[in-house]
Amino acid sequence: MIELTHEPIDHAALTERVRSTQAGAVVLFLGTVREMTNGQQTIALDYDAYPEMAVAKMEELHTRACDKWPVIEAGIIHRLGHLELGDISVAVAVSCPHRVDAFEAGRFLIDRLKEVVPIWKQENWADGSTEWVHPGVET
Repeated sequence: MIELTHEPIDHAALTERVRSTQAGAVVLFLGTVREMTNGQQTIALDYDAYPEMAVAKMEELHTRACDKWPVIEAGIIHRLGHLELGDISVAVAVSCPHRVDAFEAGRFLIDRLKEVVPIWKQENWADGSTEWVHPGVET
């Protein structure tokens, strides 16, 4: 399951979608809007994307993870639009027969998503300033 959405992410539903009787491990990663970034107070984030390319890149990452680890099911959902503090911006869920593989596949998916998927984040700071963060740039 690969999805871009403007709606809140239902992480419980995503987790249930990847669960399987063949999997002994399910790993869920949630990226959330935090208040402090590099000493600056964030009041909100805005996400934008090139949807067709973003979905294609996410599907490519999904395929690569399934080729490298014994993934039973995996899902990636990224939210777009305006997000407030505490909102979930991205969810990655992976099920595998064993926990080590599930953790490694999940980490690969979120790390590579942040590096190569064309989704841009605008930090909205408490002082009224904003800053766009591009894929591959970690804040």
